[in-house]
Amino acid sequence: MNNSYLVIKKFIIKIISIMSFFGINILKFLSLKYFFKYLIDFFKFKKEGGKITHFYPILDDYKEQAGSAKGHYFHQDLLVATFIHNSKPKRHIDIGSRIDGFVAHVACFQEIEVFDIRPLKNTGHLRIKFIQGNLMLLNENLIEICDSLSSLHALEHFGLGRYGDPIDPLGHLKGFKNMHRMLRSKGVLYISFPIASKSKVYFNAHRVFHPTEIIEWSKGLFELVRFDFIDDKGDLHKEKSFNDLPFLDYGCGIYTLRKL
Repeated sequence: MNNSYLVIKKFIIKIISIMSFFGINILKFLSLKYFFKYLIDFFKFKKEGGKITHFYPILDDYKEQAGSAKGHYFHQDLLVATFIHNSKPKRHIDIGSRIDGFVAHVACFQEIEVFDIRPLKNTGHLRIKFIQGNLMLLNENLIEICDSLSSLHALEHFGLGRYGDPIDPLGHLKGFKNMHRMLRSKGVLYISFPIASKSKVYFNAHRVFHPTEIIEWSKGLFELVRFDFIDDKGDLHKEKSFNDLPFLDYGCGIYTLRKL
């Protein structure tokens, strides 16, 4: 019985894996069990005089929570935006962070200049200033220009070519050093990227770093002010030491660094 169960289990996992390879999420079909509720609600709506112009069944949203309040982007964007709001920098620049998350948060209370290797259409918001550029190469006029800098979930992509950037195995280190050069003395860098108990490179998607790698990069450049992290479950842990870390496969480290 146990052998038969294992064979069936492996077969199902194999089928799910094959379908996922072709972009088919078989787990979505499980929501069909809610189709009966959809029919009941449909006929009730019609009976009470409702007019329906299109069929667009959304079957399982009523079983979900009100929204997602976990994960890398939710926590890092809100946490770092709060840091910047409290510190009130004279000039804040961002490198490659999410426009419809972190950048939007900061733009609610102050101007933010955004650098990215890809173009961006006019957002229509005056507090968001955009400059297209490759941060692996730094123009001389960008040296020591700001007192506050952020780069959230971006550094891990530098040099992999995913976003049209030049291929460079050391792209992340060059980008990190250029962020240091952009900051004035005692300026603050807020940076985040995927972390795990073992460093990895998923070409050409992203890198995953060991949590303490950045300490080696920072020698002579930055001091660590604060470390926060998000675990594999998507939960935030504030103001931790590296000794507090559990085993991580794909977490997120959020580092607050001050330029020496």
